[in-house]
Amino acid sequence: MVKVAVNGFGRIGRLVFRYAWDDPTLEIVHVNDLCSVESAAYLIKYDSVHGTWDKDVVQEHDGYFTVDGQKVTFSQHKDYTNIDFQGMGVEMVLECTGKFLSMKTLTPYLEQCGVKRVVVSAPVKEPECLNVVIGCNHDKLGLGDTPIVTNASCTTNCLAPVVRVIKETFGIVHGCITTVHDVTGTQTIVDMPNTKKSDLRRARSGMLNLCPTSTGSATAIVEIYPELKGKLNGLAVRVPLLNASLTDCVFEVEKPTNREDINAALKAASESGPLKGILGYNDLPLVSTDYTNSTYSAVIDGLSTQVIDGTMVKIYAWYDNETGYSKRMQELAHIVNSMFVDKTPCQYVYE
Repeated sequence: MVKVAVNGFGRIGRLVFRYAWDDPTLEIVHVNDLCSVESAAYLIKYDSVHGTWDKDVVQEHDGYFTVDGQKVTFSQHKDYTNIDFQGMGVEMVLECTGKFLSMKTLTPYLEQCGVKRVVVSAPVKEPECLNVVIGCNHDKLGLGDTPIVTNASCTTNCLAPVVRVIKETFGIVHGCITTVHDVTGTQTIVDMPNTKKSDLRRARSGMLNLCPTSTGSATAIVEIYPELKGKLNGLAVRVPLLNASLTDCVFEVEKPTNREDINAALKAASESGPLKGILGYNDLPLVSTDYTNSTYSAVIDGLSTQVIDGTMVKIYAWYDNETGYSKRMQELAHIVNSMFVDKTPCQYVYE
């Protein structure tokens, strides 16, 4: 068992905490966030979207809270190098602030804090850092010693499994995606200046507007599949919902096909092989709320698949942009610990 700290206790940090808490190979001993320990204990227990956690959470003291009687210390440092990770025996940090997205800002974990491994909840676009999408390129973890890895982004985790199936089965000439994405903390509830993002549209009410904005998920695919560089791009539309998003994938494929063959390939990939448990498939007429708390990275909406003129393919992929992503991050931490820290048998095998 490896001792773990969580830095950043927002939406993803708290959900990763929940999943990691139930992983017997990960022992969470510390949380750092700028909020109060009272808020941290309250929000890990109660969640408006994902429900009340089935653990007994109590704020015992200004410096810690307990989960089922087990102590979790708490700090409020903006500069994580002020945290005594070594003194707590922490060997792995789950970096969930969304603030430290370069090797320059992340390497102090290793060089100053004595941490052995860092798993980041956002992509780092530098060659020294491995961006991992489980089910697609997690095999690269074994190709070298990369003490800092990322779980890529939620939309990249949704898109990459779909790209893998279509690329390997039909070939991709090029493509464009639109992610219909729920509101996040980078938007405002009412119209007001937004200090988190320079995109002016995110300064408009996230609960009243459809908001076109950027997504790096399509271009980030080249981190997973370099051969697709320059061939994929996309945009996002933020919508006034709290959970469960949808990625609209459009590809021009090399091999002429039809709707039945596309769905058959996606369904087969969901049932066996490296994407089992990662990619889901559904032929039922479901809507967004039906995918809340889905732990799949993507679930194909088989009823919506279209093929136009034999080579233009349109696919809808649902995803709980919080739950699915957080579950993958817990699994990635488990795999990293198994391979590089405890070196014990891994529970998650995607092959």
